[in-house]
Amino acid sequence: MKMENRTLALLLAGAALSAMATPAIAQDAGSADSEAAAAGADSEEGSAIVVTAQRRSENTLDVPVTVSVLQSEALRDFQAGGADTLLSLSGRVPGLYVESTTGRIFPRFYIRGLGNIDFYLGASQPVSIIQDDVIGEHVVLKSNPAFDIAQVEVLKGPQGSLFGRNTTAGIVKFDTAQPSDTWRGQGSVSYGSYNSINADVGIGGPLNADGSLSFRLSGLYQHRDDWIDNTYTGPSDDGTVPGRNVMGGFTERDARLQILARPSDAVSVRLSGHIRDYDGTASIFYRGSIQRGTNEVPSTFRRGQVAYDEAQNNPQGYNTHGVSLKADVDFGFATLTSITAWEHASGFSRGDTDGGAAANFGGVAPNICAAGCGQSRGRLVGLDQWSQEVRLASPDEGRFKWQVGGIYFDSRDRTEFAQRSFFLTSNVLGTTPNPNNFVRLRNANTSWAAFGQASYELTDSLTFTGGVRLTKDVRNTRLLLSPNFANLTVPTTAPTSSYACGAARVCRLSDTEPSWDASLLWRISPESSVFARYARGFRGPTIQGRSAVFGSAYSTADSEKATSYEVGFKSAPLGERFNFNLAAFYYTVDDIQLNGNDSNGNGVLFNGKQGKGYGIEAEVSARPFRGLQLNAGLSLLHTEINAPGVFAQVGAAGGVVSQTVLDPTIRIGNSFFAAIDGNPFPNAPDYTLNVNARYDLPLGGGDTRLFVSSDFAMQGSTNLVLYRSIEYRSENNFELGGRVGVAFGDYEIAAFVRNATNEVNLVGAIDTSNYRAGIYNDPRIVGVMLSGSFR
Repeated sequence: MKMENRTLALLLAGAALSAMATPAIAQDAGSADSEAAAAGADSEEGSAIVVTAQRRSENTLDVPVTVSVLQSEALRDFQAGGADTLLSLSGRVPGLYVESTTGRIFPRFYIRGLGNIDFYLGASQPVSIIQDDVIGEHVVLKSNPAFDIAQVEVLKGPQGSLFGRNTTAGIVKFDTAQPSDTWRGQGSVSYGSYNSINADVGIGGPLNADGSLSFRLSGLYQHRDDWIDNTYTGPSDDGTVPGRNVMGGFTERDARLQILARPSDAVSVRLSGHIRDYDGTASIFYRGSIQRGTNEVPSTFRRGQVAYDEAQNNPQGYNTHGVSLKADVDFGFATLTSITAWEHASGFSRGDTDGGAAANFGGVAPNICAAGCGQSRGRLVGLDQWSQEVRLASPDEGRFKWQVGGIYFDSRDRTEFAQRSFFLTSNVLGTTPNPNNFVRLRNANTSWAAFGQASYELTDSLTFTGGVRLTKDVRNTRLLLSPNFANLTVPTTAPTSSYACGAARVCRLSDTEPSWDASLLWRISPESSVFARYARGFRGPTIQGRSAVFGSAYSTADSEKATSYEVGFKSAPLGERFNFNLAAFYYTVDDIQLNGNDSNGNGVLFNGKQGKGYGIEAEVSARPFRGLQLNAGLSLLHTEINAPGVFAQVGAAGGVVSQTVLDPTIRIGNSFFAAIDGNPFPNAPDYTLNVNARYDLPLGGGDTRLFVSSDFAMQGSTNLVLYRSIEYRSENNFELGGRVGVAFGDYEIAAFVRNATNEVNLVGAIDTSNYRAGIYNDPRIVGVMLSGSFR
């Protein structure tokens, strides 16, 4: 990272912060009422933002939950260069971090440091993703892009009462623009470097004269040309052909149609269908880009150039589609809501996981893979997810409000894994394609739950809210096809793994757990409130079925249970002109689910005794004078694993450790394991900072304006793996973006830049063997953008 670039970015961020004269949590800047917000309308002066964190439309000042909010206008800026619509959220609100080592089809979310680094296709995560009331539980469904968005809410801490299990860290909730009885539309189209295209549009209106039937049609198109060269010219054992500009590109096509019927004032029915068609490139690993003894990017590093001898240049492709039906019936004393949803997905991802040609790293023919070769493919043959929720809720007014309900969830898939020798097409190594490096699994996850929540105004300014949920979670994994099933055995490991199912062909885990929350909110004044919240959630037991591809038994992890305590302050003393919010939190996670490797290099699940985290989050939004808008967010975080006697495998080859490990280690054969007790959680930055600023200057009469805007995001020290090392840690990563242009009423044309200083940030790594392979952020993208809305 160039020091002058870092200094420039810090100066720009500091200027914006100093203008606000206060540090920055929930971005409670004003917006329109709930209907206008749902339609993507601009905010009105002096109004308060409306959130649905408690399954009701409420002023955020009345919600005893830490909620950060992003509006559609901010998303346009982050995604102008064709960035992944989900990964681009990382660091944009305090406490939210998003990364992927498997490309666009597998984003991994972390809230307040709690997440999951497991790259298994059947992995569970402690952050739930919800789009238009439908949960995406499978990791591929979590990757469905967000487009034509009205609002994004990030709910922090366990949300187990109203939203269910597997929310021990929190929820990222996307509300799309909804059908309306008047014509409305919004969108943006941009073009930039590498032929990058981003088009995100939506339009809707009435289908009949009285507006009782309406629609919304939304679409997303993203494209980037391949821009990464494969320079390897030696022999390939699977027929990989190198070349110029053969990787790094993508084409994303998405569409959604919503039909809303309101046959009476008491009944509404919304039918929604969506489809996704994606082709692209899996994550690019750069072997040897992480130098031993330092975490600085080497001066010789060239982003956009690799030497891959295998994996057909990392292809990736996925298709998803789904349908949901939401019905509301108002009986006066209560409203009955039913949400029925079906989701389907299929696709594959293949990658050269060693990140380079083994012959370039000390391999000697004929066994060039003595220095390490690796490629793998994960294929989702088919996934079907069904969910049904029924909820009965009292009206939003009154001193006493309540809601009760139940949910059924059923997800079933067939998943394949294949390793290197399965793909070999030559006899360079004296081998032939090996069917024993292939496995097909059938996974099933079912869940039933009943829940209830009540809120009572003890006084005109003091409100108590409590909720409880009882959930039964069942997971099954069945081995369908593995030629070497007879050799499926429990390997020798360091004391890290659990093998509850042993060498059984079928593995079944089940658990029934309660979740709850209780809070007090004191409305100090019409413009401010304080709250205290105590919550408990759990993440169900999970199975690592991928191990069977190595002839190893499934590994498992028991349910983890999170308990959270937090206090918060929210204020909007000047309406939309100034908002300030602050929260402090502390949580523990009993039986925390972790992921590592055993002594045979196989990925395994295991439980640590406990994890804990604590910190402070702040956000501010200000309009110090007409034309200037400032927003900033800051999080300070400490996390710690409490796991005495638990070890994680570290990268090593030929009995030599490949990095500088800072933890005590033990050796088993040629494998080394590090004690992880006391270490921070992986991918848990010790701080994040985000700053956005925009200034509009009127040009003559009318509503024509010249504007300039900038956004900055920075993260502190971030451990990328379970153990501590000098190499596998990022420090002070940052990105700077901006736009300058002209606005004509509600329409804008601008020039933009993403990653303005062309920073090379280490965002992921493979620490297996001696690969020391890093994953890096996108290069600088420069282009033009047209955006606007009407209503």
